Amino acid sequence: MFHSDFSQANANVLGVKVSAINLQSAVKLADDRIRSARGHDYICLTGVHGVMEANADVELRQILNRAFINAPDGMPMVWVGRHQGFLNMDRVFGPDFMLALCRLSVERGYRNFFYGGRPGVVDQLRANLERQFPGLQVVGTFTPPFRSLTLDEENNLVAQVRESRPHIIWVGLSTPNQERFMAQYVDRLQVSLMVGVGAAFDYHTGRIRDCSPWVKRAGLQWLHRLLQEPGRLWRRYLRNNPAFLWHIAGQLTGLKRYPAGPESSESLPDTVR
Repeated sequence: MFHSDFSQANANVLGVKVSAINLQSAVKLADDRIRSARGHDYICLTGVHGVMEANADVELRQILNRAFINAPDGMPMVWVGRHQGFLNMDRVFGPDFMLALCRLSVERGYRNFFYGGRPGVVDQLRANLERQFPGLQVVGTFTPPFRSLTLDEENNLVAQVRESRPHIIWVGLSTPNQERFMAQYVDRLQVSLMVGVGAAFDYHTGRIRDCSPWVKRAGLQWLHRLLQEPGRLWRRYLRNNPAFLWHIAGQLTGLKRYPAGPESSESLPDTVR
């Protein structure tokens, strides 16, 4: 993977390096990365769920810390970053980041590829975004099975990507599946950027309802999601949210150290501190 010569600017959230950026700077970094036309990288968008998964999984923590951008997709990431001195750090909500890069893709002529979702989701996503952004180039879609790809499926994906030559592959799987997928395939697929956007596919096809901005700013979007998908999400939030509060209190008070490892890319300009 290629990484720019920008100096690091990362908040440390339980040993996970979370990029000290906001939506505007995230879009600019992604744009600069694509225009450089050198190498290939991936972008993660990480909230409490991702950090807690990484807290229990060294390999996942290394994947996040090696990302070109590991954006703060959750207000707790932002609050911790601001506490550490990154006063202009702000949330990079995955669906918003996707819309912003699609808008830029029309201007720049970037080609987009959608990977993930349940059957039918990527086709509806493509239609919705092409309607919202006339001129948007969606050069391919791929709906994977709910398991690892077979060799034939993997070869089919690689051939499809090589033929369509996208600048951006949007990966709509759950965490940590999408992060593992990007780390495994970023070199083989040879695109400028892979971006793991989680539930963004479902947001932009109406399968998940968005909430009011004040709910997001208050850090309560998890509750809005829980009310929509209680059967799937209650265990995640019941386990992760209290555990995060316990661990982050220990870090912020200095009672416990969570050193961020040396795996992080040197990818971010120190301009939003």
